[in-house]
Formats: sequence, structure tokens, C-alpha cells
Amino acid sequence: MKALYITLLILASLIAPKFGYSQSTAYDSTLAKKLGADEYGMKKYVMVLLKTGTATGLPKSRTDSLFAGHMQNINRLADSGKLVVAGPFFKNDKYRGIFILNAESLEEGRKLVESDPAVQAKLLDMDLLMWYGSAALAETLEIHKKIEKKSH
Repeated sequence: MKALYITLLILASLIAPKFGYSQSTAYDSTLAKKLGADEYGMKKYVMVLLKTGTATGLPKSRTDSLFAGHMQNINRLADSGKLVVAGPFFKNDKYRGIFILNAESLEEGRKLVESDPAVQAKLLDMDLLMWYGSAALAETLEIHKKIEKKSH
């Protein structure tokens, strides 16, 4: 019986380190600082839910022009480092798309989105929320440039 206890103790001591807390050895303080990461690798963002706006009945040529401006604005915000993630929702009646903005406040986020011609023309409306997510999201755009065949 004593041999069984000793064997179990040895096994437990070999297995226990696998389940304990360990610090990441890949931590890069320079990258964390560049991305504005806190000690958890996270940061504040503004999440924007783009919704169907109140403008209706515009000529197709006007709508097309406004959405071309919308895409140009997305590219401008991305190039400036303020837009981290953007994309449309699949067809539904209310929600059109999402932005995650590299912004410190709802006010800053609102100003960035209000520069969009489709928002100015009321084709799109918005809800803004503060959001806490991985600071690594800022690297997404550089990766995306390497995998997109066609640009919008």
C-alpha cells in the first residue's frame, strides 16, 4: 500500500505542473507598447453597429455615390490606423455592418463615423459602445493586405 501512495505522489508531482499557472514566454514589451496593450494584452476600442438609416427613396445613382464614399472613408480610416475591423452583416432588416475603431472615447468614435458620407446622408445610422478587446486587432489590417486578392 505504501508503494502505491509513493507511486501516486510521484505521478501527481509529474502531472501537476501541466495544470498550474505559467507566464507566457513570448511576451514582447516593445510590441505591447506599440499597440497600446495593457498587462493583459488588451485595450479600449469603440465598437460601432451600423444600422439602416432613415433616408429612403434616393435615386440609385445617389445611393451608389454615397456608398462609394462610404468605402473610401473606410479605407481612409483604416490607412490612418483608426479603423481596426470593418465588415457588413448578412442581409437583415436592421443592421448593416460593424466597425471597431481605435478610439479612446465614444465622442472620438462618433466624430470618426460622422465623416462617412452614407452616415451624413442618413443612409446609415449608428450605435456606439465602448469595447475591451485584444490590442493585437491592430495587426489585422496588415495581415488582411497579404491575403486579399481584390480591393474594395
